[in-house]
Amino acid sequence: MTAIDIPDDSQFGTDNLPYGVFSTPGTPPRVGVRIGDTVVDLAAAFGTDGPDAAFAAPALNPFMAQGRARWVAVRERITALAAGDVPDIAVHAVGDIVLHLPFEVADYVDFYASEQHAANLGRLFRPDSEPLMPNWKHMPVGYHGRAGTVVVSGTDIIRPSGQRKDPSDTAPTFGPSDRLDMEAELGFIVGVGTRLGAPIPVDAFAEHVFGAVLVNDWSARDLQAWEYMPLGPHLGKSFATSASPWVVPLLALEAARIALPGQNDPQPLPYLRESAPWGLDVDLAVEWNGDVVSRPPYREMYWSPAQMLAHMTVNGASARTGDLFASGTISGAATNQRGSFIELTWGGREPITVKGEQRTFLLNGDDVVLTGTAPGAADGRISFGEVRGRIVAEP
Repeated sequence: MTAIDIPDDSQFGTDNLPYGVFSTPGTPPRVGVRIGDTVVDLAAAFGTDGPDAAFAAPALNPFMAQGRARWVAVRERITALAAGDVPDIAVHAVGDIVLHLPFEVADYVDFYASEQHAANLGRLFRPDSEPLMPNWKHMPVGYHGRAGTVVVSGTDIIRPSGQRKDPSDTAPTFGPSDRLDMEAELGFIVGVGTRLGAPIPVDAFAEHVFGAVLVNDWSARDLQAWEYMPLGPHLGKSFATSASPWVVPLLALEAARIALPGQNDPQPLPYLRESAPWGLDVDLAVEWNGDVVSRPPYREMYWSPAQMLAHMTVNGASARTGDLFASGTISGAATNQRGSFIELTWGGREPITVKGEQRTFLLNGDDVVLTGTAPGAADGRISFGEVRGRIVAEP
């Protein structure tokens, strides 16, 4: 038996307990939970009888589908387990495992919930118009992404090719994107789905959403600028979206809940009015080749994830276990809080210094790492881990 040591300064204590899917040499992927610098194999710790069989699955989906009461009960069991001795066969050092995409992505929707980001992009893309479209403060605006290109942290990102057309060009050209960008986001995973025609009320958010991950929604800005009118993002977004391997349970984010900063004028329509707001106090950091270039504050988002889910299903669209919906780029009011490089460099016209070089958009070989933390119930911070990606020219 093993007693798990949790360092006093760990951001993976029992007020966090994020879930992931891992493997060791010669063994299949299965569900684990991170405690300190240790990963506990839940199938080995609890067995695989009855509902616990979900822990032997290669994805979190079977466990997530069991619902909130089960999530609460398992969290209590893990907390009790961490306080005592754990079977040796269930204990692995973080450095000895391989992490996988923790859930099967059923569907993917990306929102546009930061007022600062939407206004910045409006000024860049439509300099002669109002920054925000007339609908933006009335509903969470989003686009439907591609579930099949969501990848786990550490997966190389192949530079996409497509059509682009500069204003000075007489016709579009085709080739690799030369304005490749990233977007720092927070993503939310549906655990309990719904049938077609059954919207999810805004105050039922916690009954359906299992947890949150960091998301990097890679963006080819030159492809996006040419294609997005009139139907919005397509090839400029669909080539890759990176997600962190640790899923922080919604149950761990209660201490991070805050009121939303806006939404007073205009007041949202009734289906978007929360009785208890789901704003979240999450701090992100963006590293470009090892240099921290931005610290986006999720607390300043205009629309909450509960409102995003309510809007996503209000027309009767069904939700499924494994649905991922992301916040869109997180940007604050300060320049060093902008969550994308197109904002940080103001469309490439104001380069920033990275490792002593003046940079605008991503070059092959560049590494981007997003990290995030939130207040924990034990007065410290809890971590989302990281989501990392490196740009390559080809597979």
